Formats: sequence, C-alpha cells, structure tokens
Amino acid sequence: MDHLLSGLAANPALPPELVDRLIAIADADVADELTHRADLSPAQAVALAARVEETAVPLAYRGLLSTADVDPVTRPHAALALLDEGAGSPEWARRFASDPTVEYREKLAACPGLPPDVTEMLAADPEIGVVGELALWTTPQWATRLAAHPHAAVRRSVAGNEATPPAVLAMLVTGEGLPPARSCVVCDRERTPFVHDPHCVRGGCDLGPGASCDGSHESAVHEIQLRVLSNPATPAAAVIRFAAHPSMLLRCQLAARHDLPPEMYLRLAGDPAPAVRAELADNPAIDDALIRTLATDVGHDVRRRLAHHPHVPLDVLTHLADATRIGPTLLPRIASASPVEVEELAHSPSPTVRMLLAARRDLPGSVRDALAADPDAKVVKAIAPHPGLSEAQLRAMVGRYGVQVLARVAANPDASAELLEHLARHEPPVRKALREIARHRKATPPSLLACLADKQARPIAAGHPALPPQVVVELLADEDRMVVEAAAANASLPLVVMAELVP
Repeated sequence: MDHLLSGLAANPALPPELVDRLIAIADADVADELTHRADLSPAQAVALAARVEETAVPLAYRGLLSTADVDPVTRPHAALALLDEGAGSPEWARRFASDPTVEYREKLAACPGLPPDVTEMLAADPEIGVVGELALWTTPQWATRLAAHPHAAVRRSVAGNEATPPAVLAMLVTGEGLPPARSCVVCDRERTPFVHDPHCVRGGCDLGPGASCDGSHESAVHEIQLRVLSNPATPAAAVIRFAAHPSMLLRCQLAARHDLPPEMYLRLAGDPAPAVRAELADNPAIDDALIRTLATDVGHDVRRRLAHHPHVPLDVLTHLADATRIGPTLLPRIASASPVEVEELAHSPSPTVRMLLAARRDLPGSVRDALAADPDAKVVKAIAPHPGLSEAQLRAMVGRYGVQVLARVAANPDASAELLEHLARHEPPVRKALREIARHRKATPPSLLACLADKQARPIAAGHPALPPQVVVELLADEDRMVVEAAAANASLPLVVMAELVP
C-alpha cells in the first residue's frame, strides 16, 4: 500500500487535474480513497471504474455511474448495484434471473421493484438460497405464496420479512393452514436423525452448532419461530404461547416485544433465566410497577439494562445508579428529563446521579455551572466537555483535579487556543489530552507540535489543517506510515508539493 498516494487521494484540497492524474495511476488502495471523494465527477467516476474494476460497485451506489456507463456482461456487480438502487434496466433483471451464476441471482432476488416475470423466475429457482433471498425482501403477495414453500429455509426468510402479512406470520408459528415443510438444510445433506457436532472439524461445513433434524426439521423450525418473534408485523396473540417455551432464546425475543399484554410481561419478569429478565428490563412497554420489581432483581445485567429504560422513575434510577455499574453515559431517561427534573437531579446527594446528568450537553447555564464546581471529580470530568463553559471555569477544573479531567477539558469545543497550548505543555504529558488537542478545531501550531511528540496523537496532528505547511511536508517522510498518510491528506499541504507527489 502506498500510504502517501492514498493520503493524497483523500486530500480535500486536491485539485481536479491532480485527481485525474491519480486516477490514471491508481492501484486498489488509492482507488478506494478516490471513490469516496465528495468532489468526484461522473466523468472521473467512469475513468476510475475503468482503471480499477472494484470501484464500479461503490460508484454505482453513489449514483456516479448510470446504465450508459455499465455493461451487465463485463460489469455484472455494478449492474446489480444499479438494480439494487432501482436505477437498472428491466432487461438486465431478466438477464440475471437466468444467469448460471448463483451469486448474481441471489443478489438480484434482493433488489426492489423487479418485473413480475422476473419474480416468477426467481421464485421457481432451483437454488434454495435464491428463493430464500427473494422471500426475505419481496412483496406481501409473494411472501404469502412463499410461506407454503416446501423448504424450511424459504419459510424462515418469509418469517423475517416485515412485509409479510400478520396472518401469514401467525400461520408460520402454528403451522395451521400451511402444508408441512418437506426439507431443511440439515436433511438436505445428512441422513436423519442427525445432530451437528458443535465442534465439527469437517472442511467446508457451514451447519450451525447443534443444527438438527429428526424428520421434523426441529432446528429449522426454531429459526422460523425466532424470526417470527422478532418481526414487528407478527400479531402478539400469535406469540404469547412462547412465554413457557423451553428455548431461552425464544423467551428473550418475546421479552423484547413492545406489544404484549401487561400480564405477559409480569410472567416474563419471573422467568428463571436472567437473560430473559434483562431483555425485559429496558423494554419501553413495561409499566412503573414492573420497573420497580425489576429494580430489586440481582440477576446478571438486569439492573444495568433497567437503568437504560426510557421511562424509569427518577427515584428508581437514583437507586440503580448507586447499585450497578453504568458508566458516564447519557441515559435515555436523563436525556428526556424535564427542566424541573434536571434541577432535582442536579441537587441529588448521589455523585453518580450528578455525573449521569452531566453527560447531557444542553443543560441550563446555572445547572452547568453548578456541576462544573462540583466537589466530586467524576462529576466535573463528565461536565468538562459541555459547551458554554468559560475559560476560567475550565482552568479551575484543571487546577482542582489535574490529570483526572485534563483530556475532557481538552475536548471542550469552547476551549481557547491558549488553554489548549497550556494543556499541551502539561508535565507529565497526558496522552488522552494530546489526542483531543490534536483533533480540536482551535488547536494552534504550538499545540500541534507538542502533540507530534506522542505516538498516538502524532497521526491525528499530522492531518490537522492548522499544522504549518513546512511541518506537513516534513511528515511526508515520517517512519510511521499512518503519519505519512495523514500528512498527505492534510489540506494545508502546498499545491506544488501535491503536484510533485503525483507521478
């Protein structure tokens, strides 16, 4: 990989004529960078696809190639990408539907808006993978037809298709109204009864661990049930029976649904498997009473998941904050707290609760300032990146807590150039702070030069547009290839040097 040319290909200041020159010599890595340029023209896209064939697909998805630029015979993947975007020719679809390459037919089967005759051909395809792909993405009418397909793998795809009518999904659960499936991926390959060894060492074997069939296609049926349960189009009445199912995976999926009757959630709250109760804990459909019940559940991950519930009462959240490890993340309930609740949280006796509130970035000035002066370091660390904090407040944080808050202060969007220079000179250096400074929009040459001394901050600083051009040029010869690439992509690189770098 030529890191210098790859970086140059990503340089936003690279003029069109140099882009053209890079296209003419591009290898796969350089071409990949060129493919993502925001200023790439359709003419340049055509030239790039001609130079490196692998770029044709992403360029087609970006809309930079049209049907006039793509021959489905020589560029089948690009043609299929255009069909996937609804921009291909119906004749292309007909051609691929009868193509001997299974991969092409599978890709076509996932494309939207196929002509009716093409859908008919794909539905009758001898390869189950092609029919299954069609079943996963097709219309309600075709999903209904394919639900009766004799192969369980096709039915599994229908079960995962959100366009499948609710009544059909219910039939896939009960089997009522559908003929029994005649085959599955297990009995297609093995003499039944068969249970796949979880530690199978056979080359090329892609059966899942424990996949089994005794003639009833039991593992395939389980997969169908799992997909039906996860499909939001499935009516609740069709799946409540799974609350007593021996499969924990199915009960977990049931606990994640938002449309069950309250008594069903109450039953799942008593499930013996902590994983089921944890899945239930952050389900927005459970009520306050059940939330309070789960708040006393010591099962693995239950209370942590409950803390992420969007409607958890604040008193419960306060209890959870001190009873489980949550971390300095913005919880949904904190994010939606009303102004009155924000004041209440700001005055909580729990430092952890105040830390969780400090993760918000839209706090009233009075609350923000109070948290900035908090006596607990973790609260100050959480509030440090909040917009609107003054220079004096940020410096006071550093004065009180030093290296504990340095990196977070450096991440504040309002940190001044002078403050960043001060933080960059800290002894001993704080590596996380240097990385934040290296990417800060207000970083100055002195700050960035200090960042270059740190191995991890060096590549970030090398790409900062405020770095002096002569330093950027020097970094093109750096021993670290990531630094070279970042410097070559730096918009401050002089144009004359760019021109010299392109052969």
